[in-house]
Amino acid sequence: NFAAAVAKYPFLVVDCWAEWCGPCRMVGPVVEALAAEQAGRMVFGKLDTEANRQVPAEYDIRSIPTLLIFKNGELADRLVGAMPKAALLAKLEALL
Repeated sequence: NFAAAVAKYPFLVVDCWAEWCGPCRMVGPVVEALAAEQAGRMVFGKLDTEANRQVPAEYDIRSIPTLLIFKNGELADRLVGAMPKAALLAKLEALL
């Protein structure tokens, strides 16, 4: 449950993607690597925008991939588009 995850984790990064999205397939492995490396500091999740249309509508997601970053249950930032792992990690660490 999306709302439960947002409430549960102090720092949650949600990768909003779709199977047909080429840039999403580029971001996926980066997010998975960061999830493994940052376990205990950051929690990562994936949200298929095709299977769940309510969340993208609620957060006005118009382009994917979009990463929604929640801190203490509140939307802290959103990152749109693909980016290198180091750049993504730097942006996330700045929000911690």
